[in-house]
Amino acid sequence: MKIGIVCPYTWDVPGGVQQHVRDLAETLFALGHEVSVIAPADEDTPLPSYVVPAGRAVPVPYNGSVARLAFGFLSAGRVRRWIREGAFDVLHVHEPAAPSLGLLACWAADGPIVGTFHASFERSRALSAAGPILQSALEKITARIAVSEKARRTLVEHLGGDAVLIPNGVTTERYSMAEPLPGWPGDDGALGFLGRMDEQRKGLPVLLAAFEILGRRRPRLRLLLAGPGDTGEVLARVSPDLRDRVVVLGMVSEADKVRALHSVDVFVAPNTGGESFGIVLAEAMSAGAPILASDIEAFRRVLLDGRAGALFPVGDAGALAAAAAELLDDAPRRKQLSAEARTAVRAYDWSTVARDVLRVYETVAGDTTVVETTAI
Repeated sequence: MKIGIVCPYTWDVPGGVQQHVRDLAETLFALGHEVSVIAPADEDTPLPSYVVPAGRAVPVPYNGSVARLAFGFLSAGRVRRWIREGAFDVLHVHEPAAPSLGLLACWAADGPIVGTFHASFERSRALSAAGPILQSALEKITARIAVSEKARRTLVEHLGGDAVLIPNGVTTERYSMAEPLPGWPGDDGALGFLGRMDEQRKGLPVLLAAFEILGRRRPRLRLLLAGPGDTGEVLARVSPDLRDRVVVLGMVSEADKVRALHSVDVFVAPNTGGESFGIVLAEAMSAGAPILASDIEAFRRVLLDGRAGALFPVGDAGALAAAAAELLDDAPRRKQLSAEARTAVRAYDWSTVARDVLRVYETVAGDTTVVETTAI
């Protein structure tokens, strides 16, 4: 099958949707399919052979974050040419409601289109205002996929229609084994965080506040942070007497990300909202890291209501510190959470998820009836 995949966000900045697109494409390749991806990127950006650049991305506030999108005459022309030359059996558009390549692709395409919806939010004035414009594109989508129940609910409430529920995927084998970073986790306890350090909803300020509490009770406890953000700004938020126990790696390679997950006693996901799934949890689960996460709906679902990872009240630094202390003092509990996580994450392995996506492709490739059946 010839498959064209549209990524709405710039390829050179890490993010859950970009990783989803990359892993899906590479899994489809392994299954014998022909795949091309188009994404916002400059011509001189190093890209995998299967990725076509659609032009420079522009930072735009979107869903509580800053998304780097491409939308304009240059990008529209490149999308049209890519679709024409690709002659795809199926076009798979991610985040088709975002003002980026997905919307342009829906307008330009005539064949079967699958749309995957990742985002979730309670209300959106922008979506309400843009509704009539979006509908002209969204009505061309033959089948809709939502990566979570919350993303499906956002689609139903804001855009209309329904979707097949197929979760985000994770290449579990990639994370299962790795050597810890030198000197980690050590004998005195280590907490870890992975995410955009400069994005409020990722919850780093909550974790830093908890470390202020816990770090003073445990004089040798350390905190390992990885992800995009200004290292100096992060360390400036930590009291001087604790600063030498906070290690900020910044942006890391995929290999070092995996090593970081194997370098901590407790992996903390303190996100405050805006998450529809939680791919970072699936990665940590694949690594067997004991997880402590905020009790948001998306995380609660992935962690099986606390069976595959401990939960604490959203935004409560004191509760985070108390829960982390309990886990650090309870090695058998951490071992149990690790085992439960490795078992639970198998449901999200790409070997399963990609085949579910392929079934949607096969349905629409020979049928132009809109697929709107909700399934788990």
